[in-house]
Amino acid sequence: MDQVRKLVEYGHDDKFCASFFGITERTWNNWKKGHPDFFQALKDWKATADEHVERALFEKARGYSHPEDKIFGNGLVIETVKHYPPDTTAAIFWLKNRQVERWRDKQEVDHTTKGDKLSSPQIVSYDAETRQLIEKTLNRKKQK
Repeated sequence: MDQVRKLVEYGHDDKFCASFFGITERTWNNWKKGHPDFFQALKDWKATADEHVERALFEKARGYSHPEDKIFGNGLVIETVKHYPPDTTAAIFWLKNRQVERWRDKQEVDHTTKGDKLSSPQIVSYDAETRQLIEKTLNRKKQK
């Protein structure tokens, strides 16, 4: 089980895991169905991997620092702090997924009803002369 946990926590999917152990994906899936504890463990390990990636994305979006040793040619080692500035792309990705209503690319605006519900359609009848005028207008628009 330890090998499976490591593979899954490193982000490998079911297909890769099945191949790693020399079995088909169908056998892997049947094993999950027949062993609920195993299936639950897989889900937990996948959640752990997702949390690591989520945390890394969050850190990249905000910017972060970490200790780093600078090693010089003469063997001198100096402890420093490496800083990574906030990443705009990571921030946008984070916001688009976490605050969909505020950050999605497509904003939906209702220009017709001002938020009110549309009333049921009205049936309108026109006299023959008005119908001919409407048809001529529509035909002209189609020809353009």
